[in-house]
Amino acid sequence: MTSPSDSAVAVYLDFDNIVISRYDQIHGKGSFWRDRDTGFDEAKLQKAEVDVHAILDFASSYGRLALTRAYADWSMPANTRYKKQLVDRAVDLVQLFPASGTKNGADIRLSLDALEDVALSPAISHVVLAAGDSDYIPLAQRLRRLNRTVIAVGVAGSVSRSLAAAVDELVTYDNLPGLIEPAEPAPPAPPAKKAARKTEAISAKAPETDDDHEKQLHRQATRLLLRALRLLREKDPDDEWVHAATVKNQMKRMDSSFNEKDLGFGSFSEFVKSRNSAVELQEEGQVRKVRLRPGH
Repeated sequence: MTSPSDSAVAVYLDFDNIVISRYDQIHGKGSFWRDRDTGFDEAKLQKAEVDVHAILDFASSYGRLALTRAYADWSMPANTRYKKQLVDRAVDLVQLFPASGTKNGADIRLSLDALEDVALSPAISHVVLAAGDSDYIPLAQRLRRLNRTVIAVGVAGSVSRSLAAAVDELVTYDNLPGLIEPAEPAPPAPPAKKAARKTEAISAKAPETDDDHEKQLHRQATRLLLRALRLLREKDPDDEWVHAATVKNQMKRMDSSFNEKDLGFGSFSEFVKSRNSAVELQEEGQVRKVRLRPGH
């Protein structure tokens, strides 16, 4: 078995499947298609929003993401809202058009692509399928015969039991480490006086200062560190202390732009120490280990 450091991972997202399943999980079975026909309510879409980063970060805990593809009808408003997030994570968007009613042929296109990819890229050791229906059983079985480890991510209540038996590991969306629940939509603000509106408009246009940008980078780095540690703890719950090098590698797989020196630190250990309210650093000789503090 290859270790996460030398594994290559292919990720395939049946995005329609995940979005529809999540929407129905939150609002009731069949809600997605009923609301699509009458017009989606933004608040309901936001409440059922899928955390794309949680899925991709989870996949990265198995190794380097060699390729990621998402299959959907990207002209549908419920999917369009995710395009920037996916593109920012270097996910290839595959456009599908509904052939009939609710079917878009994602299972066939995705399966063909996956089998071609593993044939052309022998280095791919793990395949993550973000989908839950039984249409993917033949693909999972074939990939396992080709000696690939297959992990499925599906929404609870929409995952086929047969698919669960066909893969090496099944993780429900709600149990993904580091999952961020969508915030409740803010209530509409009361009408303001014209003078107040003018002042707000001027404030809104104020340029972001270098200090604001630096603070934002530090917040992002802290969130990245905590998410990486939660993922690693989930993989090995019996060992709460993780080698610092392993933590940094996981952070780099999740965000390749991370570099502690860009944040003003001479080493990764210094960076970790600066976050001592949330994490602990253990130093024994040349060995450095990190763990989350209780409550994080």
